[in-house]
Amino acid sequence: MKTNTDKRTEERKNRFNGESIMLTKEEASRHDKLFLCEIMATLEDKTLGTGGSKHWDIMREHLDWFRKNNAKAYMVLLD
Repeated sequence: MKTNTDKRTEERKNRFNGESIMLTKEEASRHDKLFLCEIMATLEDKTLGTGGSKHWDIMREHLDWFRKNNAKAYMVLLD
């Protein structure tokens, strides 16, 4: 039996080509956190040097989660 969190109600678009896909609330949250980590890492790297931010690791964890749990969304949004 599917729960409300299984429903794909959240649309996200690829920032480069505009292609969209529907995500669950959890997937949408992970997608948004991934890009927040990217922004924070980019800003922190200005102080620490390229690749120095811990936020890159968190971003990679979200990318890996998508590869494992929703490869189609990964291909549409993140590849």
